[in-house]
Amino acid sequence: MAVSVSIFAATAAVMICAILFFPQIRIGKFKFSVFWVVSLLGAILVLCFSKPDFYELWRSLTADTAVNPLKILALFISMTVLSIFLDEAGFFRLLACLVLKRARTGQKKLFLLLYITVSVLTVFTSNDIIILSFTPFICYFCKNARIDPVPYLAAEFVAANTWSMALVIGNPTNIYLTSAEGMDFLTYLKYSALPTLFAGALSAGLLFLIFRKKLATPLSGEAAEAVAEDKLSMWFGIVHLAVCTVLLAVSAYAGLQMWLIALCAAASLILCSGVICLVRRQKPVNILHCFKRAPWQLIPFVLSMSVMIAVMGQKGATAALGRFLGGGGLAFLKYGVSSFLASNVINNIPMSVLFAAAIESSGAGTGAMLATVIGSNLGACFTPIGALAGIMFGSILSEQGIKFGYRRFLKLGFAVAVPALFAALGGLWISLYCF
Repeated sequence: MAVSVSIFAATAAVMICAILFFPQIRIGKFKFSVFWVVSLLGAILVLCFSKPDFYELWRSLTADTAVNPLKILALFISMTVLSIFLDEAGFFRLLACLVLKRARTGQKKLFLLLYITVSVLTVFTSNDIIILSFTPFICYFCKNARIDPVPYLAAEFVAANTWSMALVIGNPTNIYLTSAEGMDFLTYLKYSALPTLFAGALSAGLLFLIFRKKLATPLSGEAAEAVAEDKLSMWFGIVHLAVCTVLLAVSAYAGLQMWLIALCAAASLILCSGVICLVRRQKPVNILHCFKRAPWQLIPFVLSMSVMIAVMGQKGATAALGRFLGGGGLAFLKYGVSSFLASNVINNIPMSVLFAAAIESSGAGTGAMLATVIGSNLGACFTPIGALAGIMFGSILSEQGIKFGYRRFLKLGFAVAVPALFAALGGLWISLYCF
């Protein structure tokens, strides 16, 4: 057990250093994110030195269950492709422009409208895609309007990583943890609605108080024209996303697997877009960009972390973690706080894989799983290494020449993410009591 745990801890430490100091490496014309390379090397070292049962390891990774990492990756990447397609068709930019046009009376209204828009979109798409889509636009608008972009960037990031708790599809960690527990779409929503509402409302209020002086500055400059770049493709994307979301909601009652629904929706959208391009005699630019922007690096990352945690499970490490955290009436509180902190040590995706195994071994149950979901989402708002969204966020701001360093991120995390965590756990306690 000591060998596998030591390699896992060293991998996590090197991965964090890589994220903070050299997030990408370039080989020729190609750039690679370092975090998944580090995790892959860690998995190779675990396999070489921990002497695992390879047959049992293969069974755990390929089992015909909802927690199969390949199914989870198919679900998340497919949902991400649907969101990227909408972004390529100009949907998110159109909404952003409409919001900015309606907020010409002042920054306070703009701040509120932006927070609401990001929150609603995150619920039905993905926090990562919203951050990728809205961050450059916010930077552009604030520069044009000659206002400080920090309040809006903070509002966007916090809203995206708070309201992503609402539905199973909002975050890959939600997908993994609910799959491990065997919880369906609507049952999860029943428990997640109140914690998300509590955390979201408190976060909005705290952000407004923190930035109220900056938001008193009047707006200047003109908002960009609200024009859809490709209306037909945009509506195809909206319909596919809506139908996919409805089918995911009823999947447990219809006997359908969520990963298969999402995969079919993404494949159907790509096919329809291809037909549109053929009719128009155009190059399939949207399709090519979807494949280029899809988070393929998650595949080696998630599989590598799954391998390391499966080996640690064979050696008894995850059972030891489960015994340490324990069960009982306050298990949800212990799992919520510890998952929040652990997300900022090993990132929220490997944390979710580790805690799912610990919950299963300890029998801590539904409350612990839901609290871990809360910790995995809100943990992203505490430091920039809490989630992949934070890494992408920092990279975009660096390209835009905007300083939003670790210290500022941590200060905001203490002021907003920590109170939001306990508000969400309070909402979860009420939900568990009522249902």
